[in-house]
Amino acid sequence: MVDIGGVRLSGRMICATKAEADAVRQHLDAHIERTRAEPGCLLFEITPLGGGHAWSVEELWTDAPTFREHQRRAADSEWGRATAGIERRYRVEGLTPED
Repeated sequence: MVDIGGVRLSGRMICATKAEADAVRQHLDAHIERTRAEPGCLLFEITPLGGGHAWSVEELWTDAPTFREHQRRAADSEWGRATAGIERRYRVEGLTPED
């Protein structure tokens, strides 16, 4: 992979139940719209995978502060509250211990 700087998050969000999947579908469009409008967001894609209970997640942020602010904002949003218990298997690249 070419180093383009910034912070990259990639992975999967996996729902254990139909209720979790329904919560994702209910709140996803607004979450995507708000996130893409945030300063520092270069890429934000959440794509459904087969079966309807899992999504691929790809994010790219200009730097650690914008990524951290997004994490804070998302956790404190309707999306964050509705999806807090859903399993996430993410890999984050571009952060240092100081971040």
